[in-house]
Amino acid sequence: MKKSIVILTAFMAAAAALTACQGKASEATTAAPAATTAATDETSAEAETTAEAETEAAPADLEKIIVGASPAPHAEILRAAQDVLAQKGYELEVLEYVDYIQPNLALESGDLDANYFQHFPYLESFNEENGTKLVSAASIHYEPFGIYAGKASSLEELADGATVAVPNDTSNEARALLLLEAQGLIKLKDGADLTVTKNDIVENPKNLSLYEVEAAQIPRVVEDVDVAVINGNYAIEAGFKVSEALAVEDSESIAATTYGNVIAVREGQENDAKTKALVEALTSDEVKSFIESTYDGAVVPLF
Repeated sequence: MKKSIVILTAFMAAAAALTACQGKASEATTAAPAATTAATDETSAEAETTAEAETEAAPADLEKIIVGASPAPHAEILRAAQDVLAQKGYELEVLEYVDYIQPNLALESGDLDANYFQHFPYLESFNEENGTKLVSAASIHYEPFGIYAGKASSLEELADGATVAVPNDTSNEARALLLLEAQGLIKLKDGADLTVTKNDIVENPKNLSLYEVEAAQIPRVVEDVDVAVINGNYAIEAGFKVSEALAVEDSESIAATTYGNVIAVREGQENDAKTKALVEALTSDEVKSFIESTYDGAVVPLF
């Protein structure tokens, strides 16, 4: 009997030990996934923190380009090039100007890296008149000059002595005069080119009166004159459509081929990496598609 009790006791002790071991193994097995999960969570948190840090640091890695521009279409076209420039490592900042004077002065003083609002003849004229040393880095587009209706709804009904608003700066006024001549409204001296002034009018059968106005202001006086000759960008800003103009420059005209709107920079910076990146972005397929789909012929790419 004693022997049976001893055997039974030994058996129970062994069973208890086995159960205890199984319990510990189960606890260890259960704890392992928790430890693994914690490690995974920690790794994920570190990865997310690193990714966030990289994302936050990315903009600081972009070199800034500050470009002055008229609101439309130039600033709009520049913004269409922002993503392309970012891929090249540059952050584009666009400062908008509503006149033709300040963006050149700001560029000359170094407040801008470049500007985009003017054609080459105007740039040359500005340099000559102001002693600045600005140059063209590239020609991007041209905007057909147009004659728009004011009090008169057509060119045919212009009365004797009708008033025509034209830009008052040298290069743009010449362009306006050439367009008026192309419509048979005036005749300029032989060999007239982009340097002509109102003093070069040799025939004026309708005795048209030229009302000279700062280019940006012409859209505001349209209702006060019979017709107005308006720069393309200012026409766009004022809501005029090229398709509604009484006349526009022919694409083969001397004005259209000469008055390409340029990226201007300070002399000596034409080949800087920053300038090259800006020009490449503005002459990209993305920007060309934007221009052609947005402006309905009011802005024509030159690339």
